Amino acid sequence: LGMFSELKFPVPWGHVAAKAWGPSEGHPVLCLHGWLDNANTFDKLIPLLPRGCYYVAMDFSGHGLSSHRPAGCPYHFLDYVTDVRRVAAGGYWKDPSRGCLWRGCCIGPALSNKQAALSFCFLYPEMVDKLILLESLGFLLAPEDTEAWLKSKRRVIDRLLSLEAKQQTPKARSPEAALQRLLEANSHLTAEGGAILLQRGATETPAG
Repeated sequence: LGMFSELKFPVPWGHVAAKAWGPSEGHPVLCLHGWLDNANTFDKLIPLLPRGCYYVAMDFSGHGLSSHRPAGCPYHFLDYVTDVRRVAAGGYWKDPSRGCLWRGCCIGPALSNKQAALSFCFLYPEMVDKLILLESLGFLLAPEDTEAWLKSKRRVIDRLLSLEAKQQTPKARSPEAALQRLLEANSHLTAEGGAILLQRGATETPAG
């Protein structure tokens, strides 16, 4: 397991980078580094782990070789959970015989970017067989708040990824059609008000 390959998972702001060891058909094990670290955290550990697994150590956004988020965007722990969700749903983790996601393992060290590993397993238990924590803290959430937290945070991540998957090249319309579309979506607008907004809210192209 000394040799590794470099991977890139596309994201809207660039890519999430990762290192992979072992056979790609092996049981997937996602390795998540700690706060301000990177995938090289696992260089000395991977050779000591069981062979036959497919170990993928990712760089969280803004770490290692992964793209930074756009300037001005915060790095909240839920954003790291979303990074994990993107990678776990990537093509490298598909079961070719069933066309579905493999259930894999997550390894997370202490302060794994503010509990991203644990939060991911908590939010998406159907995607994880096993969680291995190295010197990590417990999940800091009151029992009575658990269900509401689960629903709200998972809904945020799933909606974001769903919207990204549906993104298409913006449609070009005539000025009249663009105004009509704006008025249909905003029933409180007058035609005059819509035209004023479109002056600054639309971009003219050769197609419309």
